[in-house]
Amino acid sequence: MAKVNPLAGKTAEPSMLINVPRLVTAYFAGKPDPSIPAQRVSFGTSGHRGSAFNNAFNEAHILAVSQAVCDHRKASGITGPLFVGIDTHALAEPALASALEVFAANGVEVMIDEHDGYTPTPVISHAILTTNKGRTSGLADGVVITPSHNPPEDGGFKYNPPNGGPADTDVTAGIERAANRFLEDDLKGVKRIPYDRARKSACVHRYDYIGPYVADLADVVDMEAIRASGVKIGIDPLGGAAVRYWQPIIERYGIAATVVSDAVDPTFRFMTVDWDGKIRMDCSSPYAMARLIGLRDKFDVAFANDTDADRHGIVTRSNGLMNPNHYLAAAIAYLFGHRPQWRKDSAVGKTIVSSAIIDRVAKKLGRRLVETPVGFKWFVDGLIDGSFGFGGEESAGASFLRRDGTVWTTDKDGIILGLLAAEMMAQTKFDPSQLFDQLTGELGVPYYERIDAPATPAQKNLLKALSPAKLAMKELAGEPVRTALTAAPGNGQSFGGIKVSTDNGWFAARPSGTEDVYKIYAESFRSEAHLRQIQQEAQTAIALAFRG
Repeated sequence: MAKVNPLAGKTAEPSMLINVPRLVTAYFAGKPDPSIPAQRVSFGTSGHRGSAFNNAFNEAHILAVSQAVCDHRKASGITGPLFVGIDTHALAEPALASALEVFAANGVEVMIDEHDGYTPTPVISHAILTTNKGRTSGLADGVVITPSHNPPEDGGFKYNPPNGGPADTDVTAGIERAANRFLEDDLKGVKRIPYDRARKSACVHRYDYIGPYVADLADVVDMEAIRASGVKIGIDPLGGAAVRYWQPIIERYGIAATVVSDAVDPTFRFMTVDWDGKIRMDCSSPYAMARLIGLRDKFDVAFANDTDADRHGIVTRSNGLMNPNHYLAAAIAYLFGHRPQWRKDSAVGKTIVSSAIIDRVAKKLGRRLVETPVGFKWFVDGLIDGSFGFGGEESAGASFLRRDGTVWTTDKDGIILGLLAAEMMAQTKFDPSQLFDQLTGELGVPYYERIDAPATPAQKNLLKALSPAKLAMKELAGEPVRTALTAAPGNGQSFGGIKVSTDNGWFAARPSGTEDVYKIYAESFRSEAHLRQIQQEAQTAIALAFRG
């Protein structure tokens, strides 16, 4: 088990805070070396991420990626506006400046926040989709400059195509290849004009992101029910991009909500430290969420978002911070019972490593369950055409349809998942933790945990290629193995690991993309002791496979 840092859950100490001027200097002064893999452009599941301190996120990266995005748009015939948003990380503003120099030089119609503010990931997705509705040409796409909930020294840059969701692997691979060619060629071929000219150029437009998104919220969440019930809501934006959205939402809909802090500070000095002693705006971590958990008695329900507001953390008076899987299950059970206009065949989408309580909820609802590999991009098409009512990941990211069964966002939306918790309480008089307990009374109690185990790069490659036949498990924790899978049953796509299931438990193992570990997700519907047995046998079986 990972060792918890003694500072976890305590407010960050001054010595832990980043030196922002030094970080920004490193962004402009540092020169990445493309012959070093860690200094190349690398699009993971959520774009290119890294810190200027180790030459993984410098101006050269952003100039190269921005030109690669312009070239991709040209090759794909995307001619509509490019919606660009930033979060509150220190590297977001410098990266926006670099990107605008390239976008303006390429004549791309760019939409930036009218008040030079911050824009959540779901708001960019919403803007793309509402612009593209009913259009076949002049389509919009978007860029979000964010490393999500990563530490303050990190920067990130992700691209959302005209479907509004995270870009598919073939798109990101093309952008990554092109960007690295520009880096290798000392940025030859990157078009760029000075920042002052870029800001004043005719193709850079100021755009009201807050107004249309806030006005549209009543189409996806029952804001009137929340107002009429008087349910008391606490909101913590964790110093992130949603910070300026909450007051307009509270005022427009007249809800009884309190923003517990509207502080924005690139050092994130107001955060409580995460489990490993790092500052991380992870709203599913009890350590990072210590402040809001401490206030739980003041509110009927409270919630937080990560820095780009695509994730949610739900805090209830009855039970504190909810496990993300538990909230997904309660939200799915509630939504499919309270959205009569959704298609009768709209499915529940979940990732292969999310809790099997969701499978049981879908079965109880008589809804099709679609299990996909990890990554929100797998839910995009289903959300667009309404064939998925809900898509969610065990890492506290989800979105769902408008009340009329049409698409809301195709990227994760932590804002609507927070408001949904208040709607659930307004309509049922129970908080989401109590609703989850009602479900487990009927469907069984899940014991779920994700742990990491060490693995060399060679072992991680072995795990990626491991077949059920090679693993050869007939039994797991005293029960016969029912399935052993390397592809997600919902779409037949490989998920880069293996999953073994019995009637009352399962485990999945996949290599980490960034560290020398592999992740083991495991769950039991029997007991904590049974979960430990599953974890133990999983590690033993994989160690045997590593030894060949």
